[in-house]
Amino acid sequence: MADIYKKMIEEALTAQRADVETIKNKRGTEFKISDAKPYVDAVNGMTAAEGQSQTVIDLHVNSVNAHYDILNGLTKTVRPEDDPFVEHYQTPPIMEILFDEDPSFRDSVDVFIEAIAENEALVGKESIRRYGGFYGPCCVVDFAFSPGSTSNVVNRILKGLKINDAHKQAILSSKSWGMDTSYGIGAAFQASLEAGNTAAQAVEDEIAMLQMVYDKPSDAQVKLMTDAGHTSFDTRKYMHQYKNRMKDTIKTAMDEGVHYGNIVTVPAYCVGDVAHHISQSMFNMCKDDVTMAIIEAETQVLENALKAGLAAGYKSPNAVLNLATGATAMGAAYILQKDSFTASMLIDLLTKRYTNFVQNNPTRGPAAELHNVDFMDMIQRGSNLLEVKPIGKGGYIGGVKVDLSPIDNNEVLANPQRYTYPACAITVRFSSLMRLADFPCLLTSEPVTATLMTNIIALHPEVPGSPARGCKGCATSDLVKTHQYCQWSESV
Repeated sequence: MADIYKKMIEEALTAQRADVETIKNKRGTEFKISDAKPYVDAVNGMTAAEGQSQTVIDLHVNSVNAHYDILNGLTKTVRPEDDPFVEHYQTPPIMEILFDEDPSFRDSVDVFIEAIAENEALVGKESIRRYGGFYGPCCVVDFAFSPGSTSNVVNRILKGLKINDAHKQAILSSKSWGMDTSYGIGAAFQASLEAGNTAAQAVEDEIAMLQMVYDKPSDAQVKLMTDAGHTSFDTRKYMHQYKNRMKDTIKTAMDEGVHYGNIVTVPAYCVGDVAHHISQSMFNMCKDDVTMAIIEAETQVLENALKAGLAAGYKSPNAVLNLATGATAMGAAYILQKDSFTASMLIDLLTKRYTNFVQNNPTRGPAAELHNVDFMDMIQRGSNLLEVKPIGKGGYIGGVKVDLSPIDNNEVLANPQRYTYPACAITVRFSSLMRLADFPCLLTSEPVTATLMTNIIALHPEVPGSPARGCKGCATSDLVKTHQYCQWSESV
């Protein structure tokens, strides 16, 4: 397995470096789709090692190439307001390919669609709870089963259905890492209620929208983007072309027994670097030197940790992923502590802010706080890892001591006085962390987790890789205690 671990790490770091170097070189300029070519080149270097499914690797590589080529044919750029959604145009056409090729799967989805309406009370309760802030800050499109997430509700509906278990898992995967449309639970309810309708009518509208997501996924995504004012390119044309480009790859995966949950997951999560992580919004955000320095330093922390783990020896492929995400979490917590902030202070601040945000913005986007939640989770985890033993892990993950020197040795991060009133430079790094709290994708890091997850799934293509079936230690659940509303231990 040592060769596979080495390959996984090289591929993940190559993807991360492609993003970071491109952003460093292009920040402050006008984004063009072609700017993302270094990431596409990095993806094209992915291979299947002995024991891995070439078809799973193809799902990843072919999807990124299709995405890049199609976008290049439809537009030269993507405006910031449209770039969060570029990861949401892959699963809808893939679901439709599965419907066409396997009528039994379509039958199972139809049973689920009917069950959404039969669970009116559940849908209504969860929509009201999300709208009113019952769970506090929540990630409505979480890749786990956290309270307030779409996966949480979908899992509860699926549990009572008498359909094929593998189909249940595929339906669940399609709305987690699969990102089947941009929809999150409660959005239609909120819009309907704020438009002046009764709560009963708002629940009907919510059910209708949830059903459309599964019944006609591409149509649903077009509707969502039209309602959101998307203008960068023709979204229907994109999904039509993507469906044609990926049909053979999907059919091969089906023939080879790749779990449908993986077929809907792998092609979607990997494309976001093209026009989302490498994008106008990222080029704008990283004009700030301190923000850019945090991303660069964290990337070096990541590289050092993964290579140290390789030298020490990994116990499993999942250990590589755990170290990767844990190292950058620890680095973020360390930067926070440099300005004398603690994880609990940050979580308290953002939770109180969220309460006010709900009051001041009743028509807020359903996913508005999702990355704040990701960030809080990361900071909480990193702080626990960094804390001295026996309270915490003493800076170790799986027996590997995480090297945080790239943060101390970074010229920018070591000299915050150069980026504000010099005698009062006590909040500079924190302020840049708050910028990243809205866009932490290269700290968590999404290109790294996408690459590592594809490699892990390629080792066991018959096992669904999403959602994450385990407690992720949500920051809000740890401090506000909403663990009882999580579904991970009861996942289908």
